[in-house]
Amino acid sequence: MSQQEQQLPVETSGQPGGAASVPQDAPEAQASAPITASITTLGVRGEERDDFTKAESKRLRRRSLALLGSLAAPLKARLVLLGIVVVVSTAGTVAGPALIAWGIDNALPAVLDRNDWVPAFGVVATYIVVAIAGAVLTAWYTVLAARISQAILFDLRKRVFLHTQRLSLEFHETYTSGRIISRQTSDLDSIRELLDSGLNQLIQGVLYMVFTAIALVALDPTSGLVLAVSLVPLWFLIRWFQSNSQTLFRATRVTSARVIVHFVETMTGIRAVQAFRKESRNRDEYGGYVEDYRVANTKVFNLFGTFDPVLVLIGNVTLAAVVVVGGFRIVGGSLEVGALLAVALYAKRFFDPAQELAMFYNGYQSASAAMEKISGVLEERPSVPDPVKPVHLPDASGRMDFDDVEFAYNADKVVLPEFDLHIPAGQTIALVGSTGAGKSTLAKLMARFYDPSRGSVRLDGVDLRDLDPKDMRRAIVMVTQEAYLFSGSVADNIALGKPGASREEVERAARAVGAHEFIMALPDGYDTDVNKRGGRVSAGQRQLLSFARAFLADPKVLILDEATASLDIPSERLVQEGLETLLADRTAVIIAHRLSTVAIAHRVLVMEHGRIVEDGTPADLIAGTGRFAQLHAAWRDSLV
Repeated sequence: MSQQEQQLPVETSGQPGGAASVPQDAPEAQASAPITASITTLGVRGEERDDFTKAESKRLRRRSLALLGSLAAPLKARLVLLGIVVVVSTAGTVAGPALIAWGIDNALPAVLDRNDWVPAFGVVATYIVVAIAGAVLTAWYTVLAARISQAILFDLRKRVFLHTQRLSLEFHETYTSGRIISRQTSDLDSIRELLDSGLNQLIQGVLYMVFTAIALVALDPTSGLVLAVSLVPLWFLIRWFQSNSQTLFRATRVTSARVIVHFVETMTGIRAVQAFRKESRNRDEYGGYVEDYRVANTKVFNLFGTFDPVLVLIGNVTLAAVVVVGGFRIVGGSLEVGALLAVALYAKRFFDPAQELAMFYNGYQSASAAMEKISGVLEERPSVPDPVKPVHLPDASGRMDFDDVEFAYNADKVVLPEFDLHIPAGQTIALVGSTGAGKSTLAKLMARFYDPSRGSVRLDGVDLRDLDPKDMRRAIVMVTQEAYLFSGSVADNIALGKPGASREEVERAARAVGAHEFIMALPDGYDTDVNKRGGRVSAGQRQLLSFARAFLADPKVLILDEATASLDIPSERLVQEGLETLLADRTAVIIAHRLSTVAIAHRVLVMEHGRIVEDGTPADLIAGTGRFAQLHAAWRDSLV
């Protein structure tokens, strides 16, 4: 094994336990908590919950309605116009049977008795005008409703994206990417379906039923009483449907999210899946999730299988009762034939929207469950909040201080107990230690991915919690082992470190880390799309590009967390040369397990259990008898 390949133990533990595991007595946790008590939609193991109490369900609905209200607030004028249009169009639609009744009972006798065609032509003309006006207004209403729904969805999509982007690393390490994708895809699609068609069904259906009932009562109060009696079983049916559908539709959203999460995680980790032959286990697990989703949807279909027939039965019985009662009254001379026909039509039409309302409730329950999930995400607050009164530090020197710092991912395990460290400006420090020693945690605190539970981390004497975020991100840059490339060209990915950088600056950064040669070998050089066939780069090349990105950012403090682990030996040698140039006159913290990387540091810190057990130059520590000397001796013996 060559000298460059020899590595110290790789740290794999010490990862955060997630948002729910932050100590509740930490000042930062208290400062970032929502003003009102929130309801978590995740269970103890990070799974979607579907076991809400009645009180929680009520609060979730209130929270969702508040979110919907805030989305609709900027659209008040359009909503008012929409309301006027739908009222007028619905009234015109309901007027049809009343005009028919008047024509039969008044216009037709005038033709038969007096040969007077004026009332008949008047009724026909009025019916045609009302029908045309109703059609035009309905079309206008449909366009207005579509524009409003799209405006709401546009706002909601932006809110979810911008908010999740602002949330701290703590949230994203718990709330998996699959769930975020589910929020932006299936959940928003459910809301879109409700806004696009469901609201039309609701508004038109409710108004149609109300106007129909009013017209029926105005024509014949007795038939109105028959209709009122039918509302009793209808009310019980709807209440039964509501109470059962809420739980069932929430279960469909939860099971759908689990299917998406498992699929995304499998595709994201497909290399590990195939390397460890996990295909069969994934097949069984995914099959179980799909089966749960199927069962949840089957229960919903069964619910509608009961609701729809009973609703039709109530409508038919009501229509029969209206016709029977009206028939006896015609025989008795207290009701005209035209009026009975209109009343029968109204009674039949009254229940037609009820089925559409049931379909709306189908979409509403699905969208309501989706809105609960989305509002839960939007209710999350960053555990690393921006300062209320930020301190500007445009020209940082790079001095870093850890003063009496304590940090714990959860209350049961303190990672850094009473930690103190002072790094002068321009000094390069190498952090070494065994797995779980706290090295990566220290780096994340320096980059302010987390805030300490106690004490402070300072840049040039300014607490990072008080420092202006723009100044901090400009002064401190962290490069991790996971080198991520965004869609776009190689030049665009390097320029991420300095938006607006010229091509010359991009190439200079690439040359500094030894990436220029392999970039020029790509099909289109710096203009090669990294995600297209022929433009894909290896893990080591990705790491070189991330180095170039960091070099271009020109930070005062550079943190390298296992950043050379993916490099091959020739690439590492090139990066070592670039590192020596880059690290001059700036503060650097290097977490590395390759001794060749540690050798360029001014100072080596050996960490164990969150404490510094050795501190000195590489030469001094090698000459001693401590932990680092033992590691170096073991590496030296391995070369024999």
